[in-house]
Amino acid sequence: MQKNLSRPLLTALAAAAIAVPALDAGARPAVRSSAASVRANEAATARHYAALIAGAQPQTAELTLFFSQMPKGGDLHHHYSGALYAESYVDFLDKQGLCVNKHTYRIETDKALIEAERAKPPAARNCLGTAEVYADDQTWRELLQRWSSKDFANHGALQAPPDRQFFQTFGYFGPVSNANFHDGLVEIKNRAIQENVGYIETMFKLAPFVADKEFDAQAWNNARDDAAFDAQMRAWMTTLDRDARFNGQVADFVAKVEDAAAGIDDERFTMRYQTYVLRLLAPSQVFSSMLAGFKAAHDGGKSGGKIVGVNIVGQESQMVSMRDYTLHMKMFRFLKSVYPDVNLALHAGELALGDVPPEQLQYHIDQALNLAGARRIGHGIDLAHESNAPAIMKAMREKDVPVEINLTSNAFINGVQGADHPITLYRRYGVPYLISTDDAGVTRHNLSGEYVLFASRYKPGYAEVKKASYNSIRYSFLAAADKARLTRQLDERFAKFEAAIAALERTSAKH
Repeated sequence: MQKNLSRPLLTALAAAAIAVPALDAGARPAVRSSAASVRANEAATARHYAALIAGAQPQTAELTLFFSQMPKGGDLHHHYSGALYAESYVDFLDKQGLCVNKHTYRIETDKALIEAERAKPPAARNCLGTAEVYADDQTWRELLQRWSSKDFANHGALQAPPDRQFFQTFGYFGPVSNANFHDGLVEIKNRAIQENVGYIETMFKLAPFVADKEFDAQAWNNARDDAAFDAQMRAWMTTLDRDARFNGQVADFVAKVEDAAAGIDDERFTMRYQTYVLRLLAPSQVFSSMLAGFKAAHDGGKSGGKIVGVNIVGQESQMVSMRDYTLHMKMFRFLKSVYPDVNLALHAGELALGDVPPEQLQYHIDQALNLAGARRIGHGIDLAHESNAPAIMKAMREKDVPVEINLTSNAFINGVQGADHPITLYRRYGVPYLISTDDAGVTRHNLSGEYVLFASRYKPGYAEVKKASYNSIRYSFLAAADKARLTRQLDERFAKFEAAIAALERTSAKH
């Protein structure tokens, strides 16, 4: 059966795509399919998919084609700056009048230096613009290896450890990733539409912050005294609430997000935005940024804005992240008590054995869930090491809190993959989950590829795969009406996809 099915797959799906464009929410079939035919098409699709994952060697090329065409509701663990490919950032250089140093591969922002470089003959320049980077193959290839994970696993040059290499990329393209926001969002949207993704919830911008050394000293002193720390946070929150400059920064921040997002949503695609806090900063900076994020999400939500939640980012195994982890979770708990309507999706447990001492693997997911009140857990890969693991899974199942699974990212950064990945535990014990990309531009993959890894490594049934796609709408931070709208669209898109697969199966049965 598999041999016959494989031959007409491209033709059948291509024909279906021509007849019914992907993500065309406005189109409606001339004659609605009967419930029986819909069920029959779904069963045929399940049979076809089962053939692709059968045996010791799943048909990964055909799975790639299958998942590229399959509707994927959304991508909920998505970093804007890490989602754009290095090529896009190189293209932005000329727009900003910047250049890349061909020896350090870093972007130069000194205007006098840039003008001096442009005055030199092309062959003598050490700082290159967009076209020059592409024309200089040595610079281009080396740049890719610093601005992304390109060629990391298939060459023998000396290189940094993968986690260090990953997190260092953001310092290279930072000067262009912190501008050109609308153009970047348009690119992300267009790529999503091409691979049949209807919704993205991206971690977009760092919320503004201020520093206060007195707050820092008090926070560390009050780390074990919850009442004293709550009183400290409340006092400074009151001060910041009355600070016209701080509130102006928050208002400007929201306006920039709204401006960048203008025109992104249409009948085919929807995007919403999380603001985030950087866990590598001092406590005063983290708390003020967190307060700004909560204010932005709360005020934006009231006015129908685009900011739908708050997150925390930064390498979790870094010293400051580990030292202040519980302090940060207490900050979230406090601000959730002030702004209970604000949604939290928190990076937690993005750690593997050896990243930190074993005892420091035992509490991160637990505190994000039970102390901070997260509604989604990002990564969650240290689950098996958490001292409270059975109770964590029980709470996530009963509270309906999903984990965001990022297979490529976890394999590259932490070396966690295959049977070592706790997706096996989450699935076995009924914890809801969804499939997402994390930083697809840095690790150079896409959401379809994540589904291919999921299917080929863990061999879930088609119903489970389909549920994962729907979960990315169900567990989004969208308003209820938007969830209902996108769910209806997903129903229609799956009906068209499964009809194409059923037609494929009928064709193969004749040969």
